[in-house]
Amino acid sequence: MKLTGKQKRFLRANANRMRPIFEVGKNGLSPVWLEEIQKALDTRELIKINVLQNSAATVDDIKDYIETKSDVTVVQTIGKTLVLFKPSKDPNKQKLSNEVLAI
Repeated sequence: MKLTGKQKRFLRANANRMRPIFEVGKNGLSPVWLEEIQKALDTRELIKINVLQNSAATVDDIKDYIETKSDVTVVQTIGKTLVLFKPSKDPNKQKLSNEVLAI
């Protein structure tokens, strides 16, 4: 999903209060890890991921991996933290994506 600047600003403001729920460590990236992220995004639509210091992958590597292997949008990177957005497939859980589309 292509987001405008205003939509990204809205999502960043909502993510400001959130804590990271996933971490990337020394095991790095895997298809199973990406699948778990997509499941979490189907429920929440907006999540944060933290990259640990012992991770072999850089933040840019992780960002490229997520964007090429899935339809998840990386809204923002702050140091070693990524903010991810994906509209939920369940219409009952699309509160945030409906607000984003209204902007």
